[in-house]
Amino acid sequence: MHTVREAAAAPGGEPALKESERLESIRLMRVNHAGEVSAQALYRGQALAARDSAVSDAMRQAAAEEMDHLAWCEQRLSELHGRTSLLNPLWYAGSFAIGAVAGAFGDRASLGFITETERQVESHLNDHMERLPEADRRSRLILEQMAEDEVRHGATALALGGKELPIALRRAMRLASRVMTRGSYWL
Repeated sequence: MHTVREAAAAPGGEPALKESERLESIRLMRVNHAGEVSAQALYRGQALAARDSAVSDAMRQAAAEEMDHLAWCEQRLSELHGRTSLLNPLWYAGSFAIGAVAGAFGDRASLGFITETERQVESHLNDHMERLPEADRRSRLILEQMAEDEVRHGATALALGGKELPIALRRAMRLASRVMTRGSYWL
């Protein structure tokens, strides 16, 4: 998979992971990969429905950065001798539909959806950085760069006019995220 930016590498190499650590890193990176599959679909669905060209351009730029994240996670999974989620086609299709529907409610609502999504992703990445085995510095560096990008995507969406979403929708988004993360952790 082609990337614009290279993934961060741990200086001085990486210590060998115990088998239990390697398996946990695989599961967490598989969830992150599935999240990036979903992000691609969300952004593409929203860009398709965007009314303002500046919003559409911002969505496409974010999608390009999410493509880097996708490639980094896939590369790391390969290095760990892991695999991607078997549920990725489902996550992509569902997320594209959600993105297109969010976009149909107008640019402000769509941008608000991005802002909330990125808040939740940042929280999720922070949780994964805490759960990663201490010896897995490479995965941690990748997640740190991803978190930095996600914060910027959310801030950009807010600056472009994103509106706060109703609490019920934010809770529904958290629930959907839990389904995806738990499913991808194992499958």
